[in-house]
Amino acid sequence: MQYRTLGKTGLDVSILGFGASPMGNVFDPVDEKEAIAAVHLALDHGVNFVDVSPFYGLTLAESRLGKALEGKRKEIILASKCGRYDLQDFDFSRKKILQSIDESLTRLKTDYLDLFQLHDIEFVDKRIILEEAVPAIQEVVQSGKARFWGITGLPVRYLAQIARETNPDTVLSWAHYNLLEDEIKDELVPLSQEMGFGLMNAAPLMQRILSEASLPPWHRSPAEVKAMQPILLDLCKSYGLSLSQVALRFAMDHPLIATTIVGMCEVHVVQQNLEAVDLEIPEELLEKILTLVEPVKNRMWFEGKEENNI
Repeated sequence: MQYRTLGKTGLDVSILGFGASPMGNVFDPVDEKEAIAAVHLALDHGVNFVDVSPFYGLTLAESRLGKALEGKRKEIILASKCGRYDLQDFDFSRKKILQSIDESLTRLKTDYLDLFQLHDIEFVDKRIILEEAVPAIQEVVQSGKARFWGITGLPVRYLAQIARETNPDTVLSWAHYNLLEDEIKDELVPLSQEMGFGLMNAAPLMQRILSEASLPPWHRSPAEVKAMQPILLDLCKSYGLSLSQVALRFAMDHPLIATTIVGMCEVHVVQQNLEAVDLEIPEELLEKILTLVEPVKNRMWFEGKEENNI
């Protein structure tokens, strides 16, 4: 396993991050024993960063992860979130954030988080984030219940704007650095170097497009982007490689992104992801992929309040 420093936190995190959202049955129903075994396998092979949220499975992912981490808490850097609790349930008030940290700690069976994050900040008024949520989450850090705090969301330019105004310890951007998207490089990467916050990338498989799995019915990518999946699958197969491993290795290769978080909850998937850490992508294959995807590059959808999609 390789490790990079998570910005000014000083924490050394594995370049492969364990995304625990599938443990909440977000994609498919998951056997709890299988999910716990998957966590243990990842930790045994050097994955030390684990990211979750009460939103995933309506607290189910946190509860299952808490069971998996019993006796192993000191081995990992544990991150969770607050502010988003269901598809349309957002509450970034001070009262809820102070309540949310205690509830997450109970489910995760720990007395502190290494990282506590404001989840999907684009869904509420900017004023709420600046005037209430950020002071509240800083209060949580001051209390000792979290060591560091950060922000997460989809619109990369909005994340950059809020980072400039609040100086977080970390920023988690999802779906903006992978074989189909690279907008994280426009502002967030240079800003992370300028300000010193730790930069994290999630959804390197573009919610399954860059994998062998069938796409969920709720996937919001345009049809022409989804249509790339079988083409890329066949191309990678012709080189004796899996698309998901190539896509994951590509994302992990960015030297200024501390960790790439990918959802996993099955033992065989963890094994595949661990193998990707040591994969060397043939230069010819990567050139062919980048040429194929160029016509559909950066066709990202928007989420949250319209004024925050800058």
